[in-house]
Amino acid sequence: MPSTMPTHPQASGRLLSLQIGQTRPLMVGGRKLVSAIGKSAVSGPIDVGVLGLVGDEQADLSVHGGLSKAVYALPAEHLPWWQAQRLAQGATMFDETLAPGSLGENLSLQGVSETDLFIGDSLDFGDVVLRVTQPREPCGKFNAVMAYAHAAKDMVQSGRCGFYLAVDKPGRLQAGASFQVIAGPRSVSVAQALQHKAWKHLR
Repeated sequence: MPSTMPTHPQASGRLLSLQIGQTRPLMVGGRKLVSAIGKSAVSGPIDVGVLGLVGDEQADLSVHGGLSKAVYALPAEHLPWWQAQRLAQGATMFDETLAPGSLGENLSLQGVSETDLFIGDSLDFGDVVLRVTQPREPCGKFNAVMAYAHAAKDMVQSGRCGFYLAVDKPGRLQAGASFQVIAGPRSVSVAQALQHKAWKHLR
């Protein structure tokens, strides 16, 4: 007897670029901190271990990095929106196009979004498998990098946050690689998780 369960096409996407960064000084509210939020694209393949991309650094391991937040990915389609927000808020000194890695993302992806990816879904690149663990939660450092005071609030309200990934299968990645989305439990989307976390934080 044929199955009556509904079928859904398997989502897929493409890795447009990879970025890594090192810690450097950053002024936040008059205080000198360190951050690795600004990352630069790398050419050629790069090894991905259980703690992230080889050569990438995180300044504060309490909020970035570790096994559950080894890699940060962002839909590349968000960058033009963020550039427009920055200019609309009067940050006209930054009129250049935001480059991949500007928001701290290790992976610039095409074909997926926070509304259609769920916590527990996996991105299967073949040689590498990455599992979605949680949305990115913005902080004061993000406001400083974006050069306007409400950038973190805009990230939460717009849902253009990207997401963290655990490395379930280490290997090697290169720009241009394609991936398939392997569905997990599919109970909470990345977008829903962001709003839940933001609500708990603001209570």
